[in-house]
Amino acid sequence: VQLQASGGGLVRTGGSLWLSCVVSGFPAGSYAIGWFRQAPGKGREGVGCISGSDDSTYYADSVKGRYTTSRDKAKNTVYLQMTSLKPEDTAVYFCARDRRPFIRFCAVHDTASYDYWGQGTQVTVSS
Repeated sequence: VQLQASGGGLVRTGGSLWLSCVVSGFPAGSYAIGWFRQAPGKGREGVGCISGSDDSTYYADSVKGRYTTSRDKAKNTVYLQMTSLKPEDTAVYFCARDRRPFIRFCAVHDTASYDYWGQGTQVTVSS
């Protein structure tokens, strides 16, 4: 099982970025995929996820309305579209697989629910 996140970079306030998470070793559409971020000196924060059944999504209040996650099963890829970026969005972003297959409602409150993690990609938003 592997997850590989990419797409990070430097963007100005108000800008947009797309992150990709390419998964392998398991059916891409059968597990929820969560997105997390970790800023320097802070703990890991869940930002959103896409379920392992009907592709329903969940977002943290801090990114709701600005971030969108989606899945392309044919490409084994999950995306995180980030818009209206703010300096406080600066962090290393990770994708991770929920350990429970086919769950309908995903969440990102508990990192212990996720068993495999990508390596992270840096997003920096300049003011």
